[in-house]
Amino acid sequence: MESVQHIILDNTLRHVGDERFAGYISHGYCRGGHCAFDHNNKHYTMQTGDCVIFARRGDLVENVHQSDDFAIDMIYVTQEFIEISTPPSNYGMRGHLALFENPVMRLTADQQQVCQMNFDNVKRRLSQTDHCFRRDALANAVECMIIDFFDFHAKLYGVDKISSQYHQLMSDFIELLERGDFRQNREIGYYADKLCVTAKYLSEVSKKVSGMPANYWITRYAALDISRLLRDRSLSIARISDMFGFSSMSHFTRYVQNNLGAKPSDFRM
Repeated sequence: MESVQHIILDNTLRHVGDERFAGYISHGYCRGGHCAFDHNNKHYTMQTGDCVIFARRGDLVENVHQSDDFAIDMIYVTQEFIEISTPPSNYGMRGHLALFENPVMRLTADQQQVCQMNFDNVKRRLSQTDHCFRRDALANAVECMIIDFFDFHAKLYGVDKISSQYHQLMSDFIELLERGDFRQNREIGYYADKLCVTAKYLSEVSKKVSGMPANYWITRYAALDISRLLRDRSLSIARISDMFGFSSMSHFTRYVQNNLGAKPSDFRM
């Protein structure tokens, strides 16, 4: 294996979003008990047999409340290794965006067995440090895990045929958001120009792939980033407003109230 540790095992939700896992996508399987947590300003619960995937690197999980018997296996995988292991499929983008909205999947009894088997297989392959083809074995184990996640998700939410063209455009759009372009650009026209399409076409493709128009994702990414930064008391509210290019504090305050349902100062309490 390279110097980068591509796969890390853990047994708690409380480390999701830690700086050391900033480059990783988080996968969890609840082996017992139940818990509740906040993620992306929404409240979720999970119980024995549920799986959870935090598809955006660096996502925070907050206000974790768990039963005394709560037990979870976490597998953190770098984006690089995910790309090596993920089979070609246009479903990946739709799954990624759906998990952004709801990271918890409630599995059937048969799916629970499959999920537990996949997690155990990744852990087994990770422990085989003397295997001559360890990297390939690990990639195969992660690929099986991801394919089954696709299957779980497709059975929960259905499968729509998405053309390669739509998939690529949506992938490029999300890449612009992931790199933080929304901090200075929150108008759909900017992204349409970057992607050499019309704003109307970009929004239609976004709705086809994700169920939501393009403006929804621009606002969602911006609002979540603002929410995260407002919780960082080392940054002043004025500084955060400047980071997002707002022309005045009143404009910034209105944006936060409209999209987060609270005043900026409320996040400092």
